[in-house]
Amino acid sequence: MQPEFEERQPDWRDSVQRFEVMLKNQEHQFFDLDTYEHIVEHYIGEGNWERALQACEYGLEHFPYSLELLLDKAHLLAQKQRYEESLELLERASLFHPHDLDVLFMQGGIYNMMGEYEQSVEVYEEMLRYIEDGDKDDVLFQIGQAYQNSGKYEDAIKYYKSSLELNLDNESALYELAFCLEIMGQLEDSIDYYNELIDRDPYSYNAWYNLGIVYSKLGRYEESLHAYDYATVIKDDFSSAYFNMANAYMNLERFEEANTYYLRTLQFESPTADLHCHIGASFEKLKDFGKALENYREALKLDKEWDEAWFGVSVCLAVEEKWVEALNCIRKAIKINDFIADYWLLVADLEYKIGNVISSAEAFEKAADLDPEFEDVWLKWSLTLFDQGDFKQAYEIIQEGLDTIPDSATLYYRAVAYLLHGGEYKEALVHLEIALALDYDAHEQLYIFFPELEKQKALFKLIEQHRK
Repeated sequence: MQPEFEERQPDWRDSVQRFEVMLKNQEHQFFDLDTYEHIVEHYIGEGNWERALQACEYGLEHFPYSLELLLDKAHLLAQKQRYEESLELLERASLFHPHDLDVLFMQGGIYNMMGEYEQSVEVYEEMLRYIEDGDKDDVLFQIGQAYQNSGKYEDAIKYYKSSLELNLDNESALYELAFCLEIMGQLEDSIDYYNELIDRDPYSYNAWYNLGIVYSKLGRYEESLHAYDYATVIKDDFSSAYFNMANAYMNLERFEEANTYYLRTLQFESPTADLHCHIGASFEKLKDFGKALENYREALKLDKEWDEAWFGVSVCLAVEEKWVEALNCIRKAIKINDFIADYWLLVADLEYKIGNVISSAEAFEKAADLDPEFEDVWLKWSLTLFDQGDFKQAYEIIQEGLDTIPDSATLYYRAVAYLLHGGEYKEALVHLEIALALDYDAHEQLYIFFPELEKQKALFKLIEQHRK
């Protein structure tokens, strides 16, 4: 029996080379429509939009009614923000191909990109008249997108839900729905909705996954774990669910389990800088700074511009008391992203340890400007002044913190310690009463500043009097 042979596929690279030569020599060569379409596709795949646009224009000179080339050119014009030209071209395409769904879909998308949301919705609504119910979910999703982009979140929610009625596995609709529900403060109410979806299809891992996201955003981490667990039982290679489980365990301070699930994520997902940073953070919480450092460095191998990885490396080096190396690393993080208070706080701490008091103070000030409600900034900044014996200035820094965080018992207790060391007993008592009223059990932190037994006893009596 004669063996069957596959038909040889044309080598489009040769056609691309011929097209390049034609442009270079300003010649005219004939290419059939199929070849032009593949040349355009080649350039789009390379991200060479200018050349793709040229190929479209040459192709349309010979095949002015080609829907594929008209759509490609419209898409490329839109990418270059030449929206009006793109819409004109699509209008021309609709004359040749009335009610074509691809033309309508692109028109709706371009109106959305232009901020013409009402027109976008009109186009998508027209599309709905020409397609079968089973194929409407993506169009309904796009209508939701238009409403969301215009700030009409209630309407967006309605259309996302309609999309999910038709296709429960529309991941984008599930994700955007959760976003809109959060914006509208309806996360708590949405739990019943997600449970209804699960009742419809108990094996929808996406529904379970999104229920987990809702619980996580509400801070109900135990319940989120339950939902993520179901998602992974249904889809055992569901890397995003494992990753979110790890995050939930981190929030519950169950670091061993968090580490386990971050590592499991790595089994089903290509390594990324972000994932290695999360793995590193879980090892850091477990006090395994060697493995934490190893993962932060793996993250940097994947992306040298990942500032969180430089921060992680710096923290691990600081634990090893390699102050100068740690400072160099955190400076690299700040060069990439200088808007993170945590980074400046670490700089301040390291500069102080090296002995650069002025640079340390400048970094503390920067951290405080970026995040004035970051309690640790005021505590650590004031502590450097306390260590230098400047009790008055240490207290003033704490007072600045209290101006921003007036209900912080910890800041009040720290103020008490500084005032007592500075001999301001009356003022110290006023602050002590407020601190005890805010959080009586937190008073034990005061004893760290008074290691002498006699002073601790006197302080204890004072505190006991307040309790009585």
